[in-house]
Amino acid sequence: MKPDTPPVTQELPPVAARTGTPAYRWYHKIWAVLLITFCLEIGLFLLAFPWTQYWQSNYFSNLTANWRHVWLSTYFRGALSGLGAINLYVAFMETFRLRRFAQRRS
Repeated sequence: MKPDTPPVTQELPPVAARTGTPAYRWYHKIWAVLLITFCLEIGLFLLAFPWTQYWQSNYFSNLTANWRHVWLSTYFRGALSGLGAINLYVAFMETFRLRRFAQRRS
């Protein structure tokens, strides 16, 4: 008779050792900087431009009479400024997330 042998099991390393930290490449950093730049520029533009004098005299405001009424509405301008504020928020949050590309040294 054969002695009872336990089944062979393969032990896996802990989950943290298997996954590791993600390897960020140079193009990840470039895309993050481009996203920050784009969101910052769009945000500043949408936040300020609807309240300038140039807003009233452009191509889109003179397209139709009904559109001009909406275009000059303070609610519409405020909504666009709100979108600008959201873009600025995204730009600042991505700026703080740039730390993810920093190499951790132990």
